[in-house]
Amino acid sequence: MTVGVGVIGLGFMGRTHVGAYRRAAAAGLDNRLVAVCDADPARRAGEAAAGGNLGLGDEGARLFDPAEVRGVEEADALLADPAVDVVSICTPTATHVDLAIRALAAGKHVLVEKPIALAADEARRLADAAARAPTLCLPAMCMRFWPGWSWLKERVDDGAFGPVRSAVFRRLGTRPAWGGFYADPAQAGGALFDLHVHDADFVRHCFGPPDEVVAAGALDHVTALYRYEDGPAHVAAEGGWDHAPGFPFRMRYTVVFEGATADFDLARETPLMLAAGGAFEPVPLPEGDGYDGEVAELLGAIRDGRTSLRATCEEAVGLTEMLERERAALRG
Repeated sequence: MTVGVGVIGLGFMGRTHVGAYRRAAAAGLDNRLVAVCDADPARRAGEAAAGGNLGLGDEGARLFDPAEVRGVEEADALLADPAVDVVSICTPTATHVDLAIRALAAGKHVLVEKPIALAADEARRLADAAARAPTLCLPAMCMRFWPGWSWLKERVDDGAFGPVRSAVFRRLGTRPAWGGFYADPAQAGGALFDLHVHDADFVRHCFGPPDEVVAAGALDHVTALYRYEDGPAHVAAEGGWDHAPGFPFRMRYTVVFEGATADFDLARETPLMLAAGGAFEPVPLPEGDGYDGEVAELLGAIRDGRTSLRATCEEAVGLTEMLERERAALRG
C-alpha cells in the first residue's frame, strides 16, 4: 500500500520533510506526497526558497509538481483529505500540540517537529492524546537517527569500549533567519528549546534522565551539566545561536569510553573518528541524515504494523520538564 503523505508548513523544515519522504520512497518505503498546507501560494505551488543551517533541502528547485499534489491554505482541509495517511507538522512551535492532536483525531499518523512544546503541561496534552490514538505519533528527535549519533547510542548500549567516562556535546551557530518567530523567545524558546534541545534529548536517550541538572548562560547560549549517581562522571552540553553572522554551524560530540574516544564533527570530511589502540581512524557511516532516519522510522513502523517507536511523546514530556529546569536557572 502506498502511504499518502501530507505536510503542514513548507518553510525550511517542511521542505526538508518533503525531501526525506521522496528519498524514503526511492529506498523502498512506499509513500507519495499527496497534499501540502501553507499560507503562501508560492510554497503551495512547490516553489522552494533558500534556507537552513545544514545545507539540506532543495533550494531553488521545485519541490513537487502542483498538478499532482493538492495545495490548501487551511490545515483542516488537509486533515479531512482521505488520501492523507501521514501528516508532518512543520509549523511554528506554538501550533504543534493542537495540530498534532487534531491530526490524530482525524485518524492520521503524525510526525511532529521539535520542540513539541515549550511547557511540559502542553507536551503532556499531546502525549495523552497519542496514548489514546490508534495511529502513531513520532516527535522529530532527529539526532536519535543521525548517522554517527545512532552509532554512539549503540556503543553506549553494547559496551564495546567499556563504560562512558565523559560525554560532551556542542551545537553552535547563528539564529535561524528563515522564520521570523525565532527572534521571539516566547514563541521559539530561544536556542535552549530549538537548538540545545537536540543534545539534551540525546543525553537522555543515551544515559537516561539525570539525577541533577545545572545550567548557566542565557536562553540563546546555554551550557548544561548533567549529573548521574550511577552513570558517567562528566556529561555536558553547550548550545548557542548568538554568534555573529557568518559563523559556520557547528555540531560535535566527544565521548570518552574506558577503552576509546569517539569524536564527531559535522564540519570534518570524515565526521566520526575513533581513537583506540594508539590509532585515530575514521568510522564509516551510512548515507543520509536524521531527517531521513525519522521518516524511515515512522513509515517502517506503519508498514510493519509496529507500535513501538525510537522516540515517543512520553519521552518528549520528560525532555520538556528537564529544559524547564534549565530555563529556570538561566538569566533570560
